[in-house]
Amino acid sequence: MKNRIQQDFTDILAKGIFTFLGYLNIVFVVVICFYLIISGIPAIFKVGFTDFIFGTRWASTAQDRAFGILPFILTSIYGTFGALLIGLPLGFFTSVYLAKFANKKVKSFVESTVDLLAGIPSVVFGFIGMLVLVPSIQYVFDLPDGSSLLAAILVLSIMILPSIIKVSIGAIQSVPYEYELGSLALGANRVETVYKVLVPAARRGISIAVVLGVGRAIGEAMAVMMVAGNVANMPGIFESVRFLTTAVASEMSYSSGLQREALFSIALVLFIFIMAINAVLNLVMKKRGKTK
Repeated sequence: MKNRIQQDFTDILAKGIFTFLGYLNIVFVVVICFYLIISGIPAIFKVGFTDFIFGTRWASTAQDRAFGILPFILTSIYGTFGALLIGLPLGFFTSVYLAKFANKKVKSFVESTVDLLAGIPSVVFGFIGMLVLVPSIQYVFDLPDGSSLLAAILVLSIMILPSIIKVSIGAIQSVPYEYELGSLALGANRVETVYKVLVPAARRGISIAVVLGVGRAIGEAMAVMMVAGNVANMPGIFESVRFLTTAVASEMSYSSGLQREALFSIALVLFIFIMAINAVLNLVMKKRGKTK
């Protein structure tokens, strides 16, 4: 009887702690939202919404100051899309191979390598990219400077691989084995079973992997700052560019007044952008779930 009471108390205590921590996470998100809104809205009103969002010139320290962030927005969009265009197929097919086709030795080796890749700090990716990738792009394409949007895309496509691979493997392996047996019993071969049965059944988890990849790509600052050139140009594949994240990181240490407020506004735009992407992906997945 005493052990039973102790077990019930332990269960209630654990449930209370986990519930408190769960609500605490919600409180943190709400506080961050309010802080960004309160800090970011004033500069947008001072500069003007149209001039701030659609302006093409950023000169926060010049005598004739300008705070247009359209180059940063477009660069972040192009950079994220380019990284997904390269990293998503590579990560997806790697996860399928490891989950359903690779033998144990190969799977163990590749997964260990992916785990190691996930643990490498961002600054190391940027350092290697700056010393190896940037000079290579400069030499291959005969450019004055290899620091460019292309270099940032290639670095980001590598950095998002661990998130996509690990989560996708878990999603595919979580599909009940009966699905695979039923498909094989109906005459489908192994490849058809994987891509027409298991992958669609794991689409929810794979979509989460995409969201994590997008978050990693659009939220990265240090690595892209080191390889993209960090210049407020309109995006071009061989142009030195500046992302939303690098715009905040590169100027926050010495900013003041309206410049500092504008940087908070950039952070607010970045936050809204990430929330919008997550909302769209969740909406798409819910609609697909209802139609199937």
